[in-house]
This record gives sequence, structure tokens and C-alpha cells, in this order.
Amino acid sequence: MDEELRSLLTSLVEIETENPPGDEAAAAQFVSDWLDSRGVSATLVEEPFPDRPQVAARVGDGEPSVVLNGHLDVVPAGDRDQWTHPPYDPTVRDGRLYGRGSADMKCGVALAMLATVEFADAFESGALDGSLVFHAAVGEETAEPGTKTLLERGYDGTYGVVLEPTALRTATSAKGLGWYEISVGGDPSHASRPDEGDNAIGNARPVLDALEAYDEEIRARSDSLVGRPTATVTRFEAGTKENVVPESATITVDRRFVPAETVEEVDAEIDALLSDVTAEHDLNVEWTRTRVYESAAVPTDSDIAARFRDAAAERADIDPEPWGIRAATDVRNLVNDAGMDAITWGPGSMAQAHAYDEYIELSEVEAGYDILRTALRGLFEAGAD
Repeated sequence: MDEELRSLLTSLVEIETENPPGDEAAAAQFVSDWLDSRGVSATLVEEPFPDRPQVAARVGDGEPSVVLNGHLDVVPAGDRDQWTHPPYDPTVRDGRLYGRGSADMKCGVALAMLATVEFADAFESGALDGSLVFHAAVGEETAEPGTKTLLERGYDGTYGVVLEPTALRTATSAKGLGWYEISVGGDPSHASRPDEGDNAIGNARPVLDALEAYDEEIRARSDSLVGRPTATVTRFEAGTKENVVPESATITVDRRFVPAETVEEVDAEIDALLSDVTAEHDLNVEWTRTRVYESAAVPTDSDIAARFRDAAAERADIDPEPWGIRAATDVRNLVNDAGMDAITWGPGSMAQAHAYDEYIELSEVEAGYDILRTALRGLFEAGAD
């Protein structure tokens, strides 16, 4: 594969950018310096967090304009003993590059950096007309408004590509998610006198039953591209000491929703469910939504989607049928906030995201850059007609 692309990907993976806590600054400086050294004027955007800069750049001044969006942050590596290869010492073996963020999504950032430089030269020489906008955002892994802020600062466009790992398939839809924290009350007592208290764990049982029934109910809904919505209990916490009847229990629910559902509608469903179970069982229950990624969708026959599907099928024999991604991505900001025609597309498998011994196939990285260049060139050439 291209040595510059491999070297760039390796350099990005070497820089720890774990979030939490949000250590993207060193990588942002590296990206900015790399672009500047190749004649692209990059801006360190110190919003929304002054100590966690983002990188943005715009090359060309024509239409159409295309945003290439990537995020710098990665999830924590976790137990380092579980890694065969150190997470921040990129290792190549059997055609794979191992390291945290190799798939999710330092590869996408590297492709966007190279494409920005290549198309800057093409715009400057007059070979093509259009503009390319580069994003290296912060905070994607924790739903922070990195990409949203870049768009609000004017780094938007007609089209957009969020370069998450999709195994080179073109996603025109993305699921949304909401995390809900439900608190169930009780009264503490010494465990030797349990009848003098009100056990919050017992009080939580009908809430858990109602959530299970709710999950079954919403699975009857379906979206042809991203599948079914779900409501999954992912955490349960209660108790302070072995001999104390718990006075509270906390249930965490991961609610995945399809483009036809809105977060406001999901909030209303959760509220109604808990109101009913509270009234029926005389409980003290409160809830809050702690995080949300909205769902997003654009027409499956949009120009940018068609060009990426065609280029991927031609270069790598990728299935050209319309498709959606079940994970939530920053494409929601491009589509919902900026009104852009945007897709999620990139090399790498989502199965590798957040996994121990995360890796990406280098042959797929190389194919991905070819596809990206072909699809972008087609958009810019069509725009000039």
C-alpha cells in the first residue's frame, strides 16, 4: 500500500486520544502541523473546549462542497494485559495494523487528511472545481458537540462523508440511541429487620418487567435499512452494604431508535411506561436521559450515496444495495443540524470498534482511499458540468 498512508495511520494510532477523559490535544496538533506542512491552512478550533482543540480546514472555493468528517477520540484501551499487541504501539502482522483506533477511526482521519491535500492541489491547478472541508473532531465517543460546533462555525458543505468503519458499505441511515437512568426508591433498614424497610430491589422488579415488555413491543417496529428498535437494560445498581436493605436502585437502559422515531417520542414512551408502573405498584420512580445520539437518514438514491456505492462495487466488489448502519454516528449532525446530504462510509469493520486487539486490514485501507478519490472526483466533475 501507499507508504505515506501507512505511515500517517501509524502515527495517528501512536497518539493516545482516549475519551474519557478527552486527550485529543496532541493528535489535533499533529494533524494541524501535518496539513500545514503540505500547504493546507488548518485551524485549531478551541471550541467547545479550550483545552481540547479540533482541526478544521477548507480547500477550494467552488461548488459542490464536501465535508470529510472524522473524530480524533478513541474509547479507553481497558485492561492492557488483554491486548496481544500494545494498543498504542501499532503493529503490522499478516496484512493487519493493530492498535486502538486503527478502525475506529484513525484510518478515516488519515484518508481525509490525504484527500484534503490531494484535492487542494487539484482545485488550485484548475483541474477540478469545488471545495473540500476537513473535520478532525473531538468528543464523538461521548456524544459531545465537537462536530456540531465545527458545523456551526461554518465548516459545512453540500455533501458529507462520516468516515466511520462500515467495511466500505455506504450507509444512508443511522440508528439513534438514548441512555436512560431510572431511579427506584425504597427505605433502608438493618438487614436483620428487613420488614422495617422497603427494599428498592424488590420495588425495581415490576419496572424491569415493564421494560422487558416494552422491548418486546417496540421490536415489532422495523426499518428496512437499520433493523428494529430495542430497549436493553445494561446496568443495575443497588445497595451500600451487605447488611443494609437498599433504599434506592438505579437501572440504565440503552434505547436504540430508528429514523422514523424521534427522541421526543421515545422520551414520552419512557415517561408513560414508568408513570403506569408507578401508579400500579405505588412506587417512587424518577428518570433522566443522560445521553442522546439522534437517528439520521437521507434518500438512498442521493448523488453522493450512489457514487460511493458504485465506486466501492467497482474497486472492491462491495454490495451496492442500499444499507444502514446500526451504530450511532456524527452523521446526525451533518444531516439533522446542517441539512446536508451525508453518508457514513469507511474502511474497517464495526466489529473491531472498541475491541481488544482492534485492527484494520491494510488492503482495505488502500482500497478505501481509491474509492474515496473516485467518488469525490465524480462529484466535483459532475458539479462542473
